[in-house]
Amino acid sequence: MFDTHCHLTFDCFEGRVDRVLEDARNAGVRGCISIATTTDGLPELTALADTHPEIWFSSGVHPLYSDRPIDWNAMLIAARHPKCVAWGELGLDHHYDQPDRSLQRRVLEDQLAHIESWSAEGLRKPVVIHCRKAFDDLLPVLEASSLPNDRFVFHCFTGDESDARAVLDFGGWISFTGIVTFANATEVARASDLVPDDRIMVETDAPSSPPNLIGPRGPTSRSTSVAPPRSSPGGGDGSLRPSNRCWIGTPPGSSTSTSPDSHPRDPRPRAGGH
Repeated sequence: MFDTHCHLTFDCFEGRVDRVLEDARNAGVRGCISIATTTDGLPELTALADTHPEIWFSSGVHPLYSDRPIDWNAMLIAARHPKCVAWGELGLDHHYDQPDRSLQRRVLEDQLAHIESWSAEGLRKPVVIHCRKAFDDLLPVLEASSLPNDRFVFHCFTGDESDARAVLDFGGWISFTGIVTFANATEVARASDLVPDDRIMVETDAPSSPPNLIGPRGPTSRSTSVAPPRSSPGGGDGSLRPSNRCWIGTPPGSSTSTSPDSHPRDPRPRAGGH
């Protein structure tokens, strides 16, 4: 099993990364990709990957950080690291009023332009997409880029069936978190049934979005949760599709949300999201 999207440089993991990785290994998770949200955090991500053979990382700017200083050269330097395997996460987030939507879009377009240029120089990587209530605005921007559509991965998908069809028609991949197991996330679960095996991924988005393994959701205090969820992509029989899907779970003391549209963790303290 491999976790394609987590955030091991978040404060809640400080001093705990080795323990989290040990728990993950014991549960059969052989590696993970720790995803970037800012350019000033890239040195920490690089150092983490250098000192842990099971950690890879991405390089990019999260839309909810688009109002912070951006160092495009730092993003390029990180992307040249041999363990940087993706761009992002980048995209649009319309769930919150801030940062301003026009600023989010400007940073997105600038970021894509840089990635296009660097890709032409040989730095070709998948692109991790953050899209929240923004499919209609985001897909045309991605379509207008010169990057191959099948390189875009829409992470932590919380849309409905029509959004899933739009992403699939576009040619992108769709990745699900534990949100797909929430009792009140039936639209997300139905959307997951539309995604073919060769276009679907599952991630932890740790420390966010643990699966509802048993009973009603509520606060959790476990560092590792790797088990077939009660309902999962591909059906409600508790079987994962395909079999190498996992969640790492939440850190001790973290709280969870009962709404698929109110995620328990966001890179900014002011908001809850993915």
